[in-house]
Amino acid sequence: MWIMEKEQVKFVEIYTESTPNPKMLKFVSTSVLLPNEMLECKDKEEAVLSPLAQAFFEFDYIDSVFISNDFVTLSKKETEEEWFELSFELKAFLKDYILAGKEIVSPAFFEQQKELRKEQAKVVGIDAQIIELLVKYVKPAVEMDGGNIEFKSFDEGKVSLIMQGACSGCPSSSATLKDGIEAMLKRMVPQVTEVVAEAG
Repeated sequence: MWIMEKEQVKFVEIYTESTPNPKMLKFVSTSVLLPNEMLECKDKEEAVLSPLAQAFFEFDYIDSVFISNDFVTLSKKETEEEWFELSFELKAFLKDYILAGKEIVSPAFFEQQKELRKEQAKVVGIDAQIIELLVKYVKPAVEMDGGNIEFKSFDEGKVSLIMQGACSGCPSSSATLKDGIEAMLKRMVPQVTEVVAEAG
């Protein structure tokens, strides 16, 4: 279970990075938030397993929250305010939250992830091959942009992927999907004929 203790974090800095999706901004922490895990919440109801995500939804302009490793990617609703007007408040909030040693996710989240991994361990054949390629070649790159891509299914040549964080609704995601991921999977897994994206 990963819960920040007050004595663990004495100093933290938060800085922002732009993402290919103009609706989203990446908030990077010098302290680890959620090691080797990720959680996306599209609304407050989905944030039940993350006190941090619930707290972000108290800002009425926040539309979604994606947490992973050492960053949080936030999307904002259509407002007159630009990111540069909102980011200072959000950076200060995240910094104070971490320094206070508050819970990032609940213990139930880790139980859920443990069960999910048990199911993933049962995956074999082409599905397993596709997942391995995504983990090795795709995930590190999209994580740099504040997002994630998850394997959903492989059926009759078609690979369905779930776009999360900054990848969801990103203007350049279709090019990444077709020119990058689809081309790679077709080359390395001959059974793949098409790659499509689905909402997370």
